[in-house]
Amino acid sequence: MATNPPKLNVSDIDDERLQNLKNTFERQYGRSALFYACAPGRVNLIGEHIDYCGFSVLPMAIEQNIFAAVSLSNSGSIQLANINPLYKNITVSCSEEIVIDRDNPKWYYYFLCGVKGIQEKFGIAHLPGMVCVIDGNVPPSSGLSSSSALVCCAGLVTMEANQKSLSKVALAEICAKCERYIGTEGGGMDQSISFLAEKGTAKLIDFEPLRATDVRLPDGVVFVISNCCVEMNKAASSHFNIRVVECRIATKMLAQAKGLNQKGFLKLAQVQKEMNASLEDMLALVEEVLHPEPYSREEICKVLGITSQQLSTELLSANTQHVTHFKLYQRAKHVYSEAARVLRFKNVCDCAPTKSIQLLGDLMNQSHMSCRDLYECSCPELDQLVDICLKSGAAGSRLTGAGWGGCAVSMVPSDKVESFLQAVREAYYLPDPRRAAMEKQSLFVSKPGGGAAIYVAE
Repeated sequence: MATNPPKLNVSDIDDERLQNLKNTFERQYGRSALFYACAPGRVNLIGEHIDYCGFSVLPMAIEQNIFAAVSLSNSGSIQLANINPLYKNITVSCSEEIVIDRDNPKWYYYFLCGVKGIQEKFGIAHLPGMVCVIDGNVPPSSGLSSSSALVCCAGLVTMEANQKSLSKVALAEICAKCERYIGTEGGGMDQSISFLAEKGTAKLIDFEPLRATDVRLPDGVVFVISNCCVEMNKAASSHFNIRVVECRIATKMLAQAKGLNQKGFLKLAQVQKEMNASLEDMLALVEEVLHPEPYSREEICKVLGITSQQLSTELLSANTQHVTHFKLYQRAKHVYSEAARVLRFKNVCDCAPTKSIQLLGDLMNQSHMSCRDLYECSCPELDQLVDICLKSGAAGSRLTGAGWGGCAVSMVPSDKVESFLQAVREAYYLPDPRRAAMEKQSLFVSKPGGGAAIYVAE
């Protein structure tokens, strides 16, 4: 695998979408684009809400992506336009510090996160002026990583515009870090697969150090993505960060119970590593140490020997200061069991036994139940959709992405795809006029796509 994002010739792409992007750019700015950049969305096959706990995940890039047409300018500003009229144009001065408003997460702030990440990495005092047009066909707020794809695309654009060079791994790490400017404390899966993806294969993504291993998916199945049509913007709510914080506190509790020096521990994987224990051992420890009833702030402070002020400043995030009770047992149990499911999924794919489809389907179903019952990151519409997918012939189906809305991913035998799509269409989309209007972009088969790339204009 090449270490740097590929640089390709724009003439290698021949599709209407690129032509439309070219034409829009020329109409908007009265000149041709100097180069193009793209970064794909992703679907996580299994391993939900465990990347920020330090555990491996198993996503694949999808064919939908964020595309940017770019040129340099002498304007002293970054001018951003979007093909979608719902997203307003914006101009930002290059001479002032880039400010990201966490309380008002507009689309362009994700782009500016990527710009700021590269600027800080190289200590660029004065960014060059840029003009950009963005075109995205990853459904927004659907759990398919449209936001992270935009951050990654912006990082790639800024690197190229400043004539810098970085490896895919370095870009992924920078973009994972800088997306936190918008307030979401993610773990790096989305940015990693956006850069490290390769066409035709899913990836096991490991962290610390970041690396990606090919996972060959079984023959005879396809993965179908279906959007429940409930939007969930991670940065606009505290659901996501509450789970991050609960896992962080559970980490401290488990480390304390084992007499470990838990000062630097913030991730559940760190406790497992320090104990040199199996995931099964960690699940037993959760049962032994944590109680199923929610923990109050007072109880957490008493057990950990910290003040309420320390809890607020050292463990909570800005948008979780209001939380009074924390479900530590449920969150830790999900994380350790989901981490084990990821490793089993990879092992089944590698060994390819005759019953692999059934085994993988069972793991996906278990994952959804854990997300629904222990992590509480599903929603009624997602549960209904997953149930319909299973009844329509899927071997396995689960929510994918953060949850609380967005998409399900289903593993469907290849010979059942058409009947599956029709059954889901009739049971979930057609009875509801709003869903029916969104169905074409909400229900589709996806193959593993390639990673982020630069396309140079001739």
